[in-house]
This record gives sequence, C-alpha cells and structure tokens, in this order.
Amino acid sequence: MRCVLQQSTLKAMIWIVFSIAAMVVAGCRGNTAGPAGDGQPAAIAADAATYQLKGIVVASDAAKGEVSIDSEAIPGFMGAMIMPYKLAQPGIATELHPGDHITARLRISDSASLLDQIVVTAQAKPDYKPSKFYNVPSPGQTVPDFKFLNQNARTIAIDQFRGKVLLVTFIYTRCPLPDFCIRMSRNFATIEHELAANPQLYNKTHLLSVSFDPAYDTPKVLRSYGGAYIGGNAGERFSHWDFAAPPPSELDMVEQFFDVGVSPGSDNTLTHSLSTVIIAPSGKIFRFYPNNDWSPSSVVADVKQALAQ
Repeated sequence: MRCVLQQSTLKAMIWIVFSIAAMVVAGCRGNTAGPAGDGQPAAIAADAATYQLKGIVVASDAAKGEVSIDSEAIPGFMGAMIMPYKLAQPGIATELHPGDHITARLRISDSASLLDQIVVTAQAKPDYKPSKFYNVPSPGQTVPDFKFLNQNARTIAIDQFRGKVLLVTFIYTRCPLPDFCIRMSRNFATIEHELAANPQLYNKTHLLSVSFDPAYDTPKVLRSYGGAYIGGNAGERFSHWDFAAPPPSELDMVEQFFDVGVSPGSDNTLTHSLSTVIIAPSGKIFRFYPNNDWSPSSVVADVKQALAQ
C-alpha cells in the first residue's frame, strides 16, 4: 500500500477524503439552510432528482460556498461543460483545489441544485497536503533511538532495551475515556503480572508507556499515575515498566513514527489515536496494534514469538 514516490500523495488524498466525508455527514444531520458560505449545510427537497457527476475542479469559492467543475457528460441531464455548483456543505470548498479530480452527487429540485457526497479521486499537486505524515509501523522496520524522560526524571532510550522485547503503548494521564488510555494501562498492568509470573520471560522483556502530553505529564505526574497501575512495590516494578514522555522538541517525530495522531480537545483533553507495538530484541518492529481490540493474553503470546525469533 505504501510507495516512497506516492506515499505523501496517498496520505494527503486519504485525509482530504476523510475530512470531506466528515463534513458531508455533518451536512446530512442538518435540515436548515443557511446563507451560502456561512458554513451551514444547505437543504434540498427529499424528492430531488439525483445524478452522478465526474469532473475536474476549475475553481472553488469558500465565500460563496460553490465550486466550478469541468464535468464529463451527465447521462440523462446535460453534456460535458464547465459550470459552478452550490455545495450542500459550503465549508468543503476549502478542501477542493483547481485540478483535483472528483466524483460527486448532484441533487436538483425546482428550487435549488446542490452538490454533495464529494470524493477527491486524484489531487492536482501535493502543495496543500497535511503538515504531518504518519508512518505505519511495519514488521522489520528499525525503530529510531528515541529518548524519553521517565517517572524518575531519568533519560531512557529505545536502544538501551536491545536484547529484550520492548512493549510500547501511548497514553496521557488525563485521558477520561475507559476504552482508550485507561484500557491501555489496565491491559499493560495485566501483561506485567503475567510476565512477572514467569521469571525467565520477565527478565527478557520491558514495558514502556509513553505520554504524548509532556507539558503536563511531568516525571512526578507519571510516577503517581504509573504507581496506581503497577501497585505493590512500585519502586521495584518501575525497573520493568517505565512511564515516560519525549521532550517537546521530539514529540512530533515520535508521534509520526508510531502513527499516533493527536489534536487538542475540550477541557484539557486530547483527541488521539491508539498505538501499541512490540519491538523485537533486534530493535525492529515485530507487531503493531493500531486499536484497542487486542487482549493481554494475545500480546503475551506475540511477545513469546518475538523472543523465539
């Protein structure tokens, strides 16, 4: 799926399609038409005639909430021509650029015509691509020697765990969602106990919970947070399970390599994706879990496989 030459273009297309789809969904939720360009979804009669449109963007006007398309012939409606179309969701205009190839649905009633369900099938050029590009960790990929400040205010690095299986997950201590950071930390606590029951396995592994909120998650905060999950003799257990955060200057590089998307939320929360990886003793990725549907027992089984290589 990835190619060095096409990676940036593909990623940009994915993000544009995703953002457009999100705005279209938002438009479907509203029934009140707003003035063109005010960002509000426009409405059209439910019995409007619908046509499939395919063409190339000539120009887009966010203020008017419209886009000019050099379209192919629309069967049963009109021949090929260049003309402006009102957008059902005016804000989409900012995501469309001259030269973009698109497909869309054209809905026409006696009172209005609107364009929706827009998908960018090919970009004109990648000069408006997202500012960040995310690597998808893949087996055999060498992990950079990232540095982190841990719960003891000591700098640790990925390479110092060479020779062991390193299990890494991403969290932030203020996360309120039970199926995200809390679930990751609880799962790691279960894994920690399972590994501790096998001294030989325990000595060949290490756990690392990485916070992507270094401004708040100081060593003191991480130590308190980690202690709540480790339990018992936390001081001793921290020798096998670190809670750490990268320096702010390296945060973007860490997030991008491990495919962790983070954006500000409300009330000091962060909207983020999930990422858990097993790093083999060689320092290379063995397994990547991009969601929360893995179980501690399945990860322990993968850890054993990584050690057996």
